[in-house]
Amino acid sequence: MAAAAGSGSVSRGLRAMFFMLTPNESSFEKVEEVPQYVQQAMPYFVGLMLLEMVVGALMTGSPVVTLSDGLTSLSAGMISRLPLLVMRSCELSAYLYVWDHFHLLELPWDSAWTWWLTFLGVDLCYYWVHRFAHEVAILWAAHQVHHSSEYYNLTTALRQSLTQQFTSWIFYLPMALAVPPSVFAVHIQLNLLYQFWIHTEVIRDLGPLEWIFNTPKHHRVHHGRNLYCIDKNYGGILIIWDRLFGTFAAESDKVVYGLVFPINTFEILYVQLHYYVYLWKRSRTYKTVSDKVSTFIKGPSWKPGKRRLGDHVDNPKVTGNEKPHGPKWSLTFQIYVGLHFLLVLWTYHELFESKTVLSQLTIFGMTSYVLLTLTSLGFIIEQRPSSAFLETIRCVVMVMLMRYSYLRSPLPLLSVPTEAFVSLSLLYWALQSFSQLLSIKKKDD
Repeated sequence: MAAAAGSGSVSRGLRAMFFMLTPNESSFEKVEEVPQYVQQAMPYFVGLMLLEMVVGALMTGSPVVTLSDGLTSLSAGMISRLPLLVMRSCELSAYLYVWDHFHLLELPWDSAWTWWLTFLGVDLCYYWVHRFAHEVAILWAAHQVHHSSEYYNLTTALRQSLTQQFTSWIFYLPMALAVPPSVFAVHIQLNLLYQFWIHTEVIRDLGPLEWIFNTPKHHRVHHGRNLYCIDKNYGGILIIWDRLFGTFAAESDKVVYGLVFPINTFEILYVQLHYYVYLWKRSRTYKTVSDKVSTFIKGPSWKPGKRRLGDHVDNPKVTGNEKPHGPKWSLTFQIYVGLHFLLVLWTYHELFESKTVLSQLTIFGMTSYVLLTLTSLGFIIEQRPSSAFLETIRCVVMVMLMRYSYLRSPLPLLSVPTEAFVSLSLLYWALQSFSQLLSIKKKDD
């Protein structure tokens, strides 16, 4: 019986990735009963990413993902979920508030009709969340994170924004007037999970399904910075919304991925926040209050005298021969960054899976450590001069956390090797920092 239950759990988990759960097995009376589908999907994310790497290498003879870009995407995904350690998602929290105070009718939570209506409602709301995120500059400041990769693979799906959830909740509130929160809580997760597998170049065409569903072929267009790709194909699960509202574009020319103006960096906090700084600086160049405000609420391409969404006359021309930005760094540093990323990924996993109630201070300290690590590894990838000092500080923090049992090795057998590796890392970067300080002193003398 236990084996059968385990097999059923695996089947449900895999089917959840493709929105293939039935209403009977994914309907719950209370929000507290709804599974954490996204958190439970982590093994499937890893498995599908590994499968894509193998299939992609066999098909093209070259890797589908680079270490620098892939780790940046995974880091963004990790950062985007850190707020969930101390709060419910903004979408669900706001939804519960409106439901508790303002709902007009209560559709039955165990009805298949309610389930399918919510499926359509969440997907339609997502279309408008997504479209506004491209058409309103302050919303684009959050969403641009997802488009910042110049590659298109399953790791790109996890390149999510830390701040987008703080505004997306607005678009789902009309549903809270009638749809029970438990039904909404299921669909908001399944809608997100479906969008994982469409971030790939391995799947080329799905025939008649392309007319109804959002597929890798349609979503590749959405991630392009070619002129024919910009602001097209916003759908989540269904592509019919784009066909209805005039935002559909078929894949034709070769798609060049990434932002219109590539940021060319792997520093994770810059990836997350740089566009807010850019908007603020741009708004200060305008004299009138109207133009200053318009900088934030009109399209990213808007300028005074232009229409609301602006135009693309200033965009760089895309030839199709552009090569993605990437660092030239040694295999030794690639192994080093990869190993330390796996260690912080384990820490991140333990934070979410902890069976004990963690204090707010502990959560704050551990999330700060995660952010410090992801930032420092980005500095190493870019080979910044300050990376030695930052990594020295991080290794000191890591040694202290291990000393007081806040950090543990993934396996007991690896405890001693892990501690030795961390100690050697600290020694290396301390020597590098000391060497740099001597060089600076000699220059000053």
